[in-house]
Amino acid sequence: MSDQALNKDYGKAGFGGSLDFGKKPCLLHIDFARAYIDKTCSLYAGVESSAEAAKEILGEARKAGIMIVHTRVEFTPGGADGGVFFRKVPALRNFERGSPYGQFVEGLEPLPSEVVITKQYASAFFGTNLASTLTAAGIDTLLLAGWSTSGCVRASTLDACQSGFVPIVIREAVGDRHQAPHESNLFDLQAKYAEVKSKDEVIAYLRKLQRVN
Repeated sequence: MSDQALNKDYGKAGFGGSLDFGKKPCLLHIDFARAYIDKTCSLYAGVESSAEAAKEILGEARKAGIMIVHTRVEFTPGGADGGVFFRKVPALRNFERGSPYGQFVEGLEPLPSEVVITKQYASAFFGTNLASTLTAAGIDTLLLAGWSTSGCVRASTLDACQSGFVPIVIREAVGDRHQAPHESNLFDLQAKYAEVKSKDEVIAYLRKLQRVN
């Protein structure tokens, strides 16, 4: 089925509604770990361009003064806190405590005033205080950037929607190890759960907030 026919089919079925940017956003950076851009790591995914886009967004978000949350993955040595997920994906050993691969990508490190959430599963919401932190701050919109599109970004986007936050996935600032799962997941997220917006659209939104603030 062609892209045009696919879009027509989804539209006919009633998918593809639209969500608007809210008044109080938070930028959620998901797992910008060195593992995905270090060629010595088995998890290397060639997603450097999305890191560069994320740096641009991060700079604009800081200028706008919005809440910024960073997630990272860390397991106890041996992965006892990783459960079935750790057993299913042996590559997660790269995120055992003390591994250099779990460190933040240069230029995407959190500031001392920014929230850092350590997680063991795909969604930034599962087993963490993210939802309560956002709710307490009055957040209505999540701007999502990070890795990987088909994994932690998708899981976090679905949970954002299910938790009552408008999810905005920033197309150029998310990445995956292969274009096929990357594009198919962006298509599905846009059709059912979120808005997939370009970097330029998100920057324009953040600059409007800068003028208001």
